[in-house]
Amino acid sequence: MSKIDTCLNVSPVPPDEIFALNGAYAVDPHPQKVSLGVGVYRTDDGKPWPLPVVQKAEKELVVDDDLFRHEYTAIEGDVPFLGIARDLMFGFEGKQGEEEAKARIGSVQTVAGTGANHLGALFLAHHMKPPTVWLSNPSWANHQTIWELAGVPRKTYPYYHAATRSFDFEGMMSSLESEAQEGDVVLLHACAHNPTGLDPNKEQWVAIADLCERKKLFPFFDSAYQGFASGSVEEDAWAVRYFFNNKPDMEMCVAQSFSKNFGLYGQRVGAFHYCTNRASTTIRDVVVNNLCHLIRGEFSMGPRVGCSIVKKVLTSEELTADWHQDLQVMSSRIKAMRKALYSELVRLQTPGTWEHIIQQNGMFSYTGLSPKQVYALKDKYHIYLLKSGRASISGLSQKNVAYVAQAIDDVIRNEN
Repeated sequence: MSKIDTCLNVSPVPPDEIFALNGAYAVDPHPQKVSLGVGVYRTDDGKPWPLPVVQKAEKELVVDDDLFRHEYTAIEGDVPFLGIARDLMFGFEGKQGEEEAKARIGSVQTVAGTGANHLGALFLAHHMKPPTVWLSNPSWANHQTIWELAGVPRKTYPYYHAATRSFDFEGMMSSLESEAQEGDVVLLHACAHNPTGLDPNKEQWVAIADLCERKKLFPFFDSAYQGFASGSVEEDAWAVRYFFNNKPDMEMCVAQSFSKNFGLYGQRVGAFHYCTNRASTTIRDVVVNNLCHLIRGEFSMGPRVGCSIVKKVLTSEELTADWHQDLQVMSSRIKAMRKALYSELVRLQTPGTWEHIIQQNGMFSYTGLSPKQVYALKDKYHIYLLKSGRASISGLSQKNVAYVAQAIDDVIRNEN
């Protein structure tokens, strides 16, 4: 074979585990196959669920027949949408003093939550130059990739206590207290931690905020599940709002996604919010200006259709009420499936403890299954989940939960 001349210096990178797993599931002909890998909502029939309120909004947008619906927006994105996204995240409802608070927040539209994370990491890498970004161990795998590409050194703080399958609050606080340095970024999951499904309680959030303020750390919130996790947009935004309202002298930022809570996975709707401290509101517009500089060089402006749907829903009292009902439908089904899986494992007297499944929150469960057990589930029972043991609860249904529980029971007993 002749040598190929190239100026490139490239090596293969591992395929993305989630998308590779989903691809393997798609071509598996087994009639009882179960997908517990990809983080998308599914009905009890295993079908996608375009939210009814989204379908209403789409019909109204067709009737509106806006001549500008395919035109460019501003570089920062659809400006009315940005105000709506900001108010949803930070809870602005016309209360006294809100205009001063809003003046602290610079917002831009992004290509969903991933784009918001990426844009925020790139902006901080360029303009704050943090010595380190602290990620939870474990965290969403893409966090590692995003910050690696931004060129910021990465460290991890303890988050999951394997022996008890619980949130390791003491480990997290001890690690950040002893090792984190002034100017470091701390990435925090606003709710429904991915992959563990374990969140700090409100008292613990207060302590984390105090630590960040005292040590001059920079909180970076990733909010991917507002309203989807608990069914309440207020409850799922509690940590973000606490930091913003109770630590006004501390800067922070939020990556906001509408993929899960509106079911707009492919529309890529998101926003990035940079919060100045209350003494530095004059730099907000400069922050937005610099964010726009990065946006212009990457994707020029955010997609229009998805944010138009969100805007249509959240500017109508009737549609907003419908949306809250849709959130309840999704969150309630997830909770019901957690309980169903737990009940089946208890009924089977499956070795181990399984309370963590119903104690966790949101789309994912960190099951505690080993990679060997995960491979056995896939090879023998055609049940697909990540090798870490993370399972997407939405893939469970009344039709398959007994099968999944029996398979878990079998692989654990056979291993023992």
